[in-house]
Amino acid sequence: MPHPRFSGDEIVRLGEELYEATVRALVETDENIGKIVSIDVETGDFAVDADPVRTGLQVQAKHPGAAIYGKRIGYNAAFALGGTLTKSAS
Repeated sequence: MPHPRFSGDEIVRLGEELYEATVRALVETDENIGKIVSIDVETGDFAVDADPVRTGLQVQAKHPGAAIYGKRIGYNAAFALGGTLTKSAS
């Protein structure tokens, strides 16, 4: 279901910008590598957990109707279908 205020491309662009500008420094730790971060692209609020559904629900609880960007911390993608994830953090 599309978001009413943002296109999918906008959510990705804004989410990546927020991740690189502020969130990455806070979440990219040894204990979080491989977990999912969900980011509200309007407020910058985020949640981290191994369960992507849980992170999305945590952000939605604070901001109903939020446009949420999800990313696997330390990897190039959140999920892989028929392939492998590539670790991007050292």
